Amino acid sequence: MNEKTFQKAAGISAELAARWFPHVYAAMNEFGITTPARQAAFIAQIGTESGGFITLSESFNYSIAGLSTFGGRLTASQREQLGRRNGESALPIERQRAIANLVYGGRYGNKAAGDGYKFRGRGLKQITFLDNYLACGRALGIDLITNPDLLLQDEYAARSAGWFWKANNCNSFADSGDFLGLTQRINGGTNGLADRKARLVIATKALAAV
Repeated sequence: MNEKTFQKAAGISAELAARWFPHVYAAMNEFGITTPARQAAFIAQIGTESGGFITLSESFNYSIAGLSTFGGRLTASQREQLGRRNGESALPIERQRAIANLVYGGRYGNKAAGDGYKFRGRGLKQITFLDNYLACGRALGIDLITNPDLLLQDEYAARSAGWFWKANNCNSFADSGDFLGLTQRINGGTNGLADRKARLVIATKALAAV
């Protein structure tokens, strides 16, 4: 794979391809994502997770209706209180922080009052929760508990995605063509499945032509 092939597979601009190719390619080699099927699935999944290789930090700028994404983790009253209302272009950071702490608090190692927001999704894969930050940091040799924003650096944004992929045996899903199972392993559900599938078609076609 070269930079041009990666650009086609990811469906991104030349500028973004130049930025991300060295890091994504290195991460794929580091974590065994080395066949066209694995690479296409990886590019498709992180493409959706990062909004097209653009977004490296999870936003909680949700409308009241949009907060239903989190199911029963927020009450109707909390959604009304915290969600974006008509006329608001973006939620104040205090309300975004409150949402994150409510929906992510008390789960997967998050214990302190502000852990939900502190360990929100970051990187190309959107690594989330203290337990995952701890394991990822140990694997990559960096301190993500003290400085979770290290995942906003391009190298670690890509390597953390590769780490999650290997740690969760994602190659086996790519090898067997189980893209639905892969999405559930990556996302914990099927959010964005149509977008992930569309990206997979593009990536598979681009890599098949190599």
